[in-house]
Amino acid sequence: MLENYLIIHKSILPTYYEKVLQARQLMESGKVREVSQAVRQVGISRSTYYKYKDYIFAPSDLSGDRKAVLSMMLTHEPGVLSAVLAKVSEAGGSVLTIAQSPPVHGQASVTLSLSVGDLAVPMAALLEALKNTPGVENLRLLAVE
Repeated sequence: MLENYLIIHKSILPTYYEKVLQARQLMESGKVREVSQAVRQVGISRSTYYKYKDYIFAPSDLSGDRKAVLSMMLTHEPGVLSAVLAKVSEAGGSVLTIAQSPPVHGQASVTLSLSVGDLAVPMAALLEALKNTPGVENLRLLAVE
């Protein structure tokens, strides 16, 4: 999973990438309530924001407790969520929050926020283990800080 990511100095990227981060930070901080306000304030279009918002992340100070947010679809079968949580625990991660939707058409959307500062394995290995867990569909790493 991490082979899909690069670390690039922002000076060689178009300025709208950084503006997408600024818009997201405005919304997360509560300074603005709507995407239209945030994008207007930083000077990008809504389509640019939506196109890149899930793919651009700012590095943060790695000296503290690191957190990650994962999104996945789970088949609605007994033990699938339990297996996911067991894999997180085995890797040394800790679950901070779980948000699960009611199952629709045999699948439920689950978002996990994890403490990953004490992982015993690389993040890529945890993601691969979760991806290979029976019943896990469409696993996405949404954010790491």
